[in-house]
Amino acid sequence: MVKRYTSRQHSEAPLFLEQFRALRAKIDDYFEREGDSTLAVTSAIAEEGKSVTCLNLAMNIASTGRKKVLLLDTDMRKSKLAQRMNLEPAPGLSDFLSGKAKGQEILRNSQIPGLHVIPAGPAVHSPADMLAGEQFRSFLKSAREAFDVILLDTPPVLPVADALSLRDQVDRFLLVYRAGFTPYPMLRQVIEEIGDQKVLGVVINRVKPMTDKYYKQYYGKYYRK
Repeated sequence: MVKRYTSRQHSEAPLFLEQFRALRAKIDDYFEREGDSTLAVTSAIAEEGKSVTCLNLAMNIASTGRKKVLLLDTDMRKSKLAQRMNLEPAPGLSDFLSGKAKGQEILRNSQIPGLHVIPAGPAVHSPADMLAGEQFRSFLKSAREAFDVILLDTPPVLPVADALSLRDQVDRFLLVYRAGFTPYPMLRQVIEEIGDQKVLGVVINRVKPMTDKYYKQYYGKYYRK
């Protein structure tokens, strides 16, 4: 069942942080009940805020001190995560999957205890094939044994096939939807391509939570369903 979460970037900082705490609590509760550990964060198209959402969610989960978290950047086309975290972008995941680096060489510690990061590494020509390959599957299986929670920052779904290559490898997807920017039919298309049962929820970005009229007008029927 798709649920609604809201966030607003770059302003109203206390509310922004509180929204992520609420989102963390919901995901924690769901994962503990279902025994899940991997969550891919994606969107329909670029510039919807998925990387910011993925990063803040990872920081919030790790900050409780209860879980060992891996933040894995799988966007091997236009990665932004290493830059946001002031980390060296290479070696990263693409180096490991192409045989240029070992697993321990791509793992970074962050400034938050319990939060570890693997950057995407240099851009490659066939990331969807790499993510669907046996080497990445084996890597993700090993990561599940080493970490309590794995968050994957993925490319958007509609322009490229990368995120869909992960569909049978991760437990759930969290979708980020930028209100007033992305046509709603695109979000519906992404949900259908991933599959309703795989979608944990939708983060509606760049909208004030108090604008209930906005939700009722555009999303009321969908969320009631």
